Amino acid sequence: MTWRGSARPEFRRAVPSGSRRRLGVCAAIGVTVALGLGLTSCADAAALGLVHQACHDVSVSLVLYRESQREPDPKLAARDLARAETQLENASPLATEAAGEAPQWQALMATLAETSRLPEANLMPALQAQCAAAQTGGPALPAGSATTLPAAPGDTAQG
Repeated sequence: MTWRGSARPEFRRAVPSGSRRRLGVCAAIGVTVALGLGLTSCADAAALGLVHQACHDVSVSLVLYRESQREPDPKLAARDLARAETQLENASPLATEAAGEAPQWQALMATLAETSRLPEANLMPALQAQCAAAQTGGPALPAGSATTLPAAPGDTAQG
């Protein structure tokens, strides 16, 4: 506080104007980061919901596929196999949308995209691992697991 020729004391500013500007910028950045994290968690939650729906379809498909393999009647086996393929087709757009929301689900999307090219038997291990990870809310593949898709029938490796 200083006195300058008048009866009224003059107070120095508690925060210099440059510091006030920096505080405002820091606050704006903090709010932006908080909103970004909040929106990201919402997107992740939405993606996880879509993945759960896709994995439900995958689970139904796997049950139908196994039933088709055990069915002695060829007509019933073909019907179960067609229903299993339909379930995987239903799961694919859900997984695609989830992968757009949260990139950790791109592996599930890619595996489901292969259903038109590869038999379900070849995709079962990858689909089971990816959906098991979804149940825990984790990444599309558990840490340390390597899942590769087999070559399509008729493909030969160039070496």
